Order: sequence, then C-alpha cells, then structure tokens
Amino acid sequence: MNVLIIEDEPLSSERLEKLLNQYDPSIRVLAHIPSVAKAIRWFADHALSTQPDLIFLDIQLEDDIGFRIIEQTLLTIPIILTTAYNEYTLQAFKFNSIDYLLKPIDEDELAAALDKFKAIRQPASLMTALPELSNLVNKLNTSTSYKESMSYKERFMVTVGSKIRSVETNHIAYFFFEAKATHLTTLEGQNLVVEYSLDKLGNLVNPNQFFRVNRSFLVSHKSAQTVHTFSGGKLKLDLIPRPRQEVFVSVDRITGFKEWLGK
Repeated sequence: MNVLIIEDEPLSSERLEKLLNQYDPSIRVLAHIPSVAKAIRWFADHALSTQPDLIFLDIQLEDDIGFRIIEQTLLTIPIILTTAYNEYTLQAFKFNSIDYLLKPIDEDELAAALDKFKAIRQPASLMTALPELSNLVNKLNTSTSYKESMSYKERFMVTVGSKIRSVETNHIAYFFFEAKATHLTTLEGQNLVVEYSLDKLGNLVNPNQFFRVNRSFLVSHKSAQTVHTFSGGKLKLDLIPRPRQEVFVSVDRITGFKEWLGK
C-alpha cells in the first residue's frame, strides 16, 4: 500500500509513519508534505507516476485548510483526515473521508481506520462529495477566518510512555520550545512533550488566555505572576511554575503583551 502524509508538524508526521509501519511493514510512505501549495505541486509533478492508495490529510496546514487540496486537484483517492480539534463539525466532512483521527493519533484508532479503508476501498465513490466539499470551503472562506470557524482546544492529548493522557488547557501554565521539542508545563509543574509547534499552538489556544511572548514561550494569564521593567522598556516575566530559563518579552511584542495582560 502506498500512502501520502500531508501534515505540517514533523513530529506528528514521523510518528504517523512509525505507527503505519507497525501496523503493516509493507506500507510505503511516498512523501511527507507540509502545505497545500506543495501538495498541489506534488500531484501535478507525479500525475504520471506512482499515486498513493490512501492519503492522511491534516485539516489545518501551514498555508491553508487541507480541503483546498481536494478542491484544486479533484482528488478521488481515499482520505483519512487528521485533526487537533474534536469540536469542529466533524460530521460536515465525514462524507469526504474514510475516517478521521484526533491527534495525537492512537494506535488502535489508526488500525481501525486502516481496516475500514481496506473494507471499503472504493475511491470512485468520493467524487460524489466534491460539490458538498466546495460548499464547505466557500463557507469557511466567507467566515471571518478559518480560526474563528472553530472553537479553541479545551484539552491536549499527550503521549506519556506507552499511554496517552488528557491535559485540560486551563491547567496549562505555558508552552515552550527546548531541545528541538515543544513542551507544555502544567500549573502543578509537570512537563510534557506535545506534537505541535508554537506557531500552530498559537492557533489552537484562545488568544485571550495565552500570549506568545517570544520565539520560545507561549504563556497563560495564570502563569504570569510578576512583570519586571528595565531601562529601554525591556520586560522580564516571573512565571509560575518557574521555568529553568529567564523569560523576556520580545521588543516587538511588548505593546501587544501589555494589551493582552490588561484584558
């Protein structure tokens, strides 16, 4: 089976390939593609070569919504959607997919989705969904923004050893990037790795509750205990729980941070 993974988070993409190989070592991943534009280009460049039997498609990519790929290329290849959201009208796009999986992807749920794909394996039937897909994309376009068309994440699923744990967003003090990985720290001080970049997390959490103070930290209102001012307007934060490194607000984010702090 040939598989194409369209996902803009490298950790999520690599983990998915690992789980696919555990399910069936003969599965061949043709490519990992992070954006709508690159996916459309990939299909154009490989029109006469090996095509995937199945596509794993992230709904929110780095440049646009994943549905755009189906709309632009008129794909009839079966798709399993992956998403960080469990609130976003999942039934609205079920018609265009074999299944959908919430991230981080659970091994058993992935196996069930692949078993379902093998049982159905009728890609031609997906063509009937294209008019409805176009209506869905138009609806998203006419809304204020894609981000506003869905609610913010209320919890994050994180992998701890061989288990998957649920962490409520309102129990998170801050997210930070360190040692080539993104972490979350709970209000109780527990540090856990998450499969999202800080850029993407900025779209997943409520901006009234979280603010990206610099390239490495996305902090919550609950964690910002004290703000120290220095000459030149520089700001230093005391966070709870206390991180291992000092946290400063980037100069270009100071105005936005003060506005956010006052909300």
